[in-house]
Amino acid sequence: MSSFRLRIDGRTFRDPHNREVTLHGINVAGDAKCPSEPDQTSHVSKDFFDGDRVSFYQRPFTADDAPAHFSRLKKWGYNTIRYIFTWEAIEAAGPGKYDEDWIRHTIAVLRVAKQYGFYIFMDPHQDVWSRFSGGSGAPMWTLYACGLDPRKFAVTQAALVQNTWPKPEDYPKMIWATNYTRMACQTIFTLFFGGRDFAPKAIIDGKNIQDYLQDHLIAACKHLALRIREAGDLENDVVIGWESMNEPNRGLIAWPDISVIPSEQKLQKGPSPTAWQAILTGSGRACEVDTYEFGGLGPYKSGTTLVDPKGEIAWLSADYDDTYYGWKRDPGWKLGECLWAQHGLWNPSNDELLRKDYFHRNPETGKEMDYQYFTNHHFMEYYRKYRDAIRSIFPGTIMLCQPPVLEIPPSIKGTKDDDPNMVFTPHYYDGITLITKKWNRLWNVDVFGVLRSKYWSPAFAIRVGETAIRNCLRDQLSAIRQEGEDYMGKHPCLFSEIGIPYDMDEKYAYKTGDYSSQVSAMDANHFALEGSGATGFTLWVYMATNDHFWGDQWNGEDLSIYSLDDRMLPSATPPGNGSKSSLSPTSPSYSRSQTTDASSVSPSDLKRTLTSENMQSQSLRSSAEDTDEPGFRAAEAYVRPTPIVTHGDLQESGFDLKNCSFTLKLAAPSATAENLPTEVFLPDFHFPQGHVDVDVSGGKWTISTDETEGAPVQKFRWWHAAGDQHVTIKGVKRRPGKVLSPEEEDGYLDQYRERICTVM
Repeated sequence: MSSFRLRIDGRTFRDPHNREVTLHGINVAGDAKCPSEPDQTSHVSKDFFDGDRVSFYQRPFTADDAPAHFSRLKKWGYNTIRYIFTWEAIEAAGPGKYDEDWIRHTIAVLRVAKQYGFYIFMDPHQDVWSRFSGGSGAPMWTLYACGLDPRKFAVTQAALVQNTWPKPEDYPKMIWATNYTRMACQTIFTLFFGGRDFAPKAIIDGKNIQDYLQDHLIAACKHLALRIREAGDLENDVVIGWESMNEPNRGLIAWPDISVIPSEQKLQKGPSPTAWQAILTGSGRACEVDTYEFGGLGPYKSGTTLVDPKGEIAWLSADYDDTYYGWKRDPGWKLGECLWAQHGLWNPSNDELLRKDYFHRNPETGKEMDYQYFTNHHFMEYYRKYRDAIRSIFPGTIMLCQPPVLEIPPSIKGTKDDDPNMVFTPHYYDGITLITKKWNRLWNVDVFGVLRSKYWSPAFAIRVGETAIRNCLRDQLSAIRQEGEDYMGKHPCLFSEIGIPYDMDEKYAYKTGDYSSQVSAMDANHFALEGSGATGFTLWVYMATNDHFWGDQWNGEDLSIYSLDDRMLPSATPPGNGSKSSLSPTSPSYSRSQTTDASSVSPSDLKRTLTSENMQSQSLRSSAEDTDEPGFRAAEAYVRPTPIVTHGDLQESGFDLKNCSFTLKLAAPSATAENLPTEVFLPDFHFPQGHVDVDVSGGKWTISTDETEGAPVQKFRWWHAAGDQHVTIKGVKRRPGKVLSPEEEDGYLDQYRERICTVM
């Protein structure tokens, strides 16, 4: 076992030298949601239901292509990867049948990532349970194990699946997420987390369906962990932690009344049945269902529609060959009938709802339940089992606990579950921007405040003006982080998903190359992260195969920071200029104060760097990845300076994109050692060498290009004294969102030259 490369110290991560580590990360890669053999993205219908004979052995990308992807991400400043994998990738062929080819491929890709120095945590990803219920995650056989027939989901609207949509290119945007409140997902998540309580007749291989599903998922992840440990060179050095489950959902557990849509259900789009209507249509009955559209203030009713399955049902028929996968279903669980009817929830002979609050009460005590009860009991029971299984392979590994999205976290502060090696891992999206696919510069809503009943009227949650919107996003993230600490204890907070849609305004940027809306939205999200007090984040998402037509190749989403159809942000560092900078006292990057004396770079020092040769803009446009395609895909907003390691405690840091100014404040317990400075990623696009203005409270600093981890990365290194210290670094201001012509680029550098000369 290798030594721990990253450890937790209260709210922070620390390296072996006790420097604070900021996790600046990205999800890699969305391609992992779909199989590579066949290449079956979510708009491909051919052989879709042949789900037992698929392989993910080249996901998220091939091992040969991995260096190009990891090098790109390293140059963009990322040091952390949330590594996406699915249960289906491990166990698609059937219960207990593991895909060792995919596992070997995963280990090979992780070894490539090791060469680039990434911290990686493993994410067992799911969305609305499975590809076969409209998302990603679980293998097809799990739906059959639950007694469901995925081939009948389309006609019954038990799930809206792009692969089976009549014209996949017309699949309504962001409607996939509504599958959480449709019959298939509501049933499966109820069984997964609460089958023993609410479906005691659902016995398979002598286990309740809850234990059958959980045990298989956990065993599959444990098997992967075992293979990674057996690899011998990845444990704790590359794979630093394991996340519990992506976006768990309660299903129907704790619903007060299944005949009405609960007030907390904020996402309604398209046909929006109540849970009771979904049960009826899932059993072949026709129902008139309300339809919804999503506007700036959320969902609103737009009409009604008739959902008529014409007698088709979403449950497996009585003549289904239940021996196919080798399991034995208990005779008390009858196929061809609704499982909930078998438990007395309703009467199929007259379609009477008998127990509308069936899922609202603990079946043993009769006590009413709410979402917090679900989180503290059903979710935490699963989390403990998963945690203990992973730690049986990786003792002491970091566990990233992700409770249900935007729900109150589990109340474990001060209990034995208040694990010092645990991370609170929430998700956050600006929902209005995500669903409407527009960046509204005029107003937005404090959604988290509304969810926590902060306002007696939603009107008071509206924020007007871009500054207020940015502050609103920041304050929501701060509140989420604080809530995690209040309920779970003092742990690092890492937002493992946050991002923006790129296909805003009917793909206007793809037609014009103008990404100014995306730049504003991405910058606002990063401003919020930087001001929230979170320990880090992993942006959603990097896709190796994104294009302008299909986006992320999954359900019409288009959140990837990389696209095959966009230009790369050019490098500002000329080839061969990766040598380390000097620390000579005559260097402009040297300050004599390594004690408590305050000093900064002087105008005379700056003049020595601003020669006409250094001020040439040609180097800004030199990039091996330049193409003739329009747009930098808002890269100037996400390729931004960020602390890497801080000697002491990081108090504050942030990047003002408009003024191209980065600030950092810290408190150091001692002066930095010569080989252990504070380090900041300093993107050369914003901070080209020779065009940087640095003001430090004291100490000495260098700006140099480091190629020790497989890719050229420009870093600001700072040796400072003990106590409170601060630095401001200013680079080159540019017009956001557009690719500049050489003449325009020269103009921006001329403005920079004039600004510096005025200072002098």
